[in-house]
Amino acid sequence: MKIAFIGQPNAGKSTLFNSIAGYKTVTANFPGQTVHYTVSKVTVANETFEIVDLPGIYSLTAIDKAELESRKFILSGQANVIINVIDASTLSRSLELTLQLAELQVPMVICLNMIDEAKRKGIDINVEKLSNIFGIPVIETIANKGIGLDRIFTSAKEAFYKNLIPKIQYFHKDIEERIHEIEKILPAEFTSKIPKRYTAVKLLEGDTELFKEIDRYPEVLNKINEIREEIKISHGRHTDTVISSERHALTMNIFEEVAKVVEPNKTLREKIDDLLTNKYLGYPLLFFILFGIFFIVFEIGKFIEEPLINKFDSLIQQLPEYVTEDSFMFFILKGLLEGFSGGLGVAIPYLIPFFIGLTILEDIGYLPRMAFLMDTVMHRIGLHGKSILPFIISYGCNVPGVMATRILESPRDRFITAALSVFVPCAARTTIILGLIGAYIGGFAAAGLYIFNLFVIMIIGTIFTKFIPEITPGLIMEIPPLRIPTFKNVFMKTWLRLKDFMIVAWPLLVISSIILSLLEYLNLDLFLNKLFSPIVSWILGLPEQTGITLLFGILRKELSMIMLFQAMDTTNLNTVMTKIQLITFTIFTIFYIPCVGTMGALIREVGTKKTILITALSIAIAIILSIIVRFIFSILYNS
Repeated sequence: MKIAFIGQPNAGKSTLFNSIAGYKTVTANFPGQTVHYTVSKVTVANETFEIVDLPGIYSLTAIDKAELESRKFILSGQANVIINVIDASTLSRSLELTLQLAELQVPMVICLNMIDEAKRKGIDINVEKLSNIFGIPVIETIANKGIGLDRIFTSAKEAFYKNLIPKIQYFHKDIEERIHEIEKILPAEFTSKIPKRYTAVKLLEGDTELFKEIDRYPEVLNKINEIREEIKISHGRHTDTVISSERHALTMNIFEEVAKVVEPNKTLREKIDDLLTNKYLGYPLLFFILFGIFFIVFEIGKFIEEPLINKFDSLIQQLPEYVTEDSFMFFILKGLLEGFSGGLGVAIPYLIPFFIGLTILEDIGYLPRMAFLMDTVMHRIGLHGKSILPFIISYGCNVPGVMATRILESPRDRFITAALSVFVPCAARTTIILGLIGAYIGGFAAAGLYIFNLFVIMIIGTIFTKFIPEITPGLIMEIPPLRIPTFKNVFMKTWLRLKDFMIVAWPLLVISSIILSLLEYLNLDLFLNKLFSPIVSWILGLPEQTGITLLFGILRKELSMIMLFQAMDTTNLNTVMTKIQLITFTIFTIFYIPCVGTMGALIREVGTKKTILITALSIAIAIILSIIVRFIFSILYNS
């Protein structure tokens, strides 16, 4: 049996899915992150179910890719049962999607998630009444606490085997008559796999995808346009607005019938929320929260890093006791140890606390509040407020950050946001910033580098939007309530993110380290360093040995730093590089060439030509910024 989970953003759908299937997708408290659906198999009482986590959507009208993706999946007939996950605390609004799902005439279960949040808001829902209205099972769950999850599969089986199709909730008589008119003229082959009523309603709304299909039947198309025009004249509004109003009225009537609302007390949570989004206090709080996280990450990372690095340094120094120095095997083992120690002793001490901090911000629900505060800033550089979401995601990894640009409707906004996302310091670049600037210069210098990075992104964004002008709409985004993150969720999401580094990056790091050792053994590293010396030594003023490390950084950014320790033959870089050189190296690494994974994502999202343009631009910006920073700090340190 195949079960599809579908619901509006922030209904807790992916959390519900992960609680059942194990953590196979990263969830977050803001819309737009889950664009692809995730599939998993679950065995319950010797019966295997295939469960599908569809993107969070507000309607079945094909406005964006997420909605189109979900609609195509359900209309394909692949799902035996739909689990409509609803945020119980926003029942009246959430039921608008339920009404549309009912028109698909697929066995369905309504899952009232976050029922505890509804009760906290003073909303008491009569589950039995709601079940009778739609004629399908209705269950209550609290996904993040694992409450009520056992009822999902029993209810899904009941809906499937008893063929419990949700009852249609009809609009006013005049609209229903128009829907019936369209149903009668629809070609049989056009509705062979799609319910007639659903098709008729969507055509009334002006659904672009269905209009492309009906265009093959000119007479039918003309009649539909006539009906739409008649409704517009009689109601004084466009048909999509009329249908939307009808749904809204229905959901409000259902809500009043099944729910009782009492005046909730304003809790400490709401008071904190008011402070976090305050137009005066919100911005300094945003700064202190982010600064606090990076400061803690730096302090924890430094505390863990030093003893681990010292241990591996002593092991490398003892190698000549077991293997002949300068032999082939010596270089292989040396590269293996340096690569392994690089991941364990440098990257992980900073990555683990960073991922924990990012996960806590996600689960608390602070990221959409950050987007709300930054909306004005985004508009000042000519971008849509939703552009902040790909930027926030990019702090974890640029790849999903670039992919998240799909939530933007404008191709121009998608291109500019994707281009700017590659300059956001991802977790790998954060490792470099904290491992080099934080460790050798100080935490305040590392924080200053983040501020500098934001400043540069804003300037580049402003230049982009001046050359590609377009009026951008305001931000309309749901802000979920503040929640207390669970230990299990934080642990599992941190592990999921860390696992990517351990499975993909760490082996790559070790292999790269061995390759660098072999190049050193064959004296080929000198040739490559000479090849890059015009840029590395003459322009950037860095030691010649750093040239080859920048080449490895194209695979994974943190490799540049790990290879730097190996190339300079020490983990105490402050003894072989000046502060100016460390800053210049870090600046260049942050901005030059996106990693291979990010370039792959860029090709998928904006195309090959624009990817080449973004890559060339990033190299030019990295060189220009490095020269400027080197010049300014040379004056400061010499004055």
